[in-house]
Amino acid sequence: MIDAHHHLWDPSRRDYPWMSASALDPIRRPYTVDDLRAVARRAGVRSTVLVQTVSSVEETVEFLETAADEPIIAGVVGWVDLTADDIDSQLARLANSGPLVGIRHQVENEADPGWLARPDVIRGLAAIGRAGLAYDLLVQTPQLAAARTAVDALPDMTFVLDHAAKPPIASGAWQPWADEFAKLAERPNVYCKLSGLVTEADWNQWRVGHLRRHAEHVFESFGAQRVMFGSDWPVCELAASYEVVVDAALSLTGPLSDLERAEVFEHTARRAYALES
Repeated sequence: MIDAHHHLWDPSRRDYPWMSASALDPIRRPYTVDDLRAVARRAGVRSTVLVQTVSSVEETVEFLETAADEPIIAGVVGWVDLTADDIDSQLARLANSGPLVGIRHQVENEADPGWLARPDVIRGLAAIGRAGLAYDLLVQTPQLAAARTAVDALPDMTFVLDHAAKPPIASGAWQPWADEFAKLAERPNVYCKLSGLVTEADWNQWRVGHLRRHAEHVFESFGAQRVMFGSDWPVCELAASYEVVVDAALSLTGPLSDLERAEVFEHTARRAYALES
């Protein structure tokens, strides 16, 4: 089993602006690779993809160094400034530091919902494609239209949609997320992570049944061959432990065939991120 989406952090060493709200107090503590190793192995996870948490090349270098020394971390999705003039050389330097498999930016926090469609951003995305890397789309419903523009501009590049674009599960709203999500899924070079759903539901009262309709839409839109499991640990601990998230994903994939489940829990991530077998 591959966990295609998790984080590590240490608030005593670095500021995490997205973690400032008091509701996130329960996870405002260090989460180390030792913690990861313990929870992942208990859940039967053998390999992981470590994903950036802040807009920092320094963090990406640290993650790559960690991954180079830790066999369980198969790849790193890091960060670079997509609008930087020297993005190609930055990517080359990072790729020489460890197992860089992708790049991500917290697009959901950009004030402009059309940020991904800007020419300077698409130029940076093209550099990521030239480097043979995937790009993780951290977006919500308002940014999905711009995400489609970016994907259409770079049809030979791999994109990975994080957290199914964060559907509003807790509120019970279905549209416009469902239609916008399905439109992005029409692009064959986009993959989707079955991740982050527990924290889009009610943190204290969610049940697997609350996630099922959205998970079914994920599989109907993308197919198992373009869906991969991610824990979103330690963020998930706001609503559920690592093992509970894995159990929920196993339940949500219950209707799939054994071959389809193998895609979700291993093979899709290997393809999208070009992970070594």
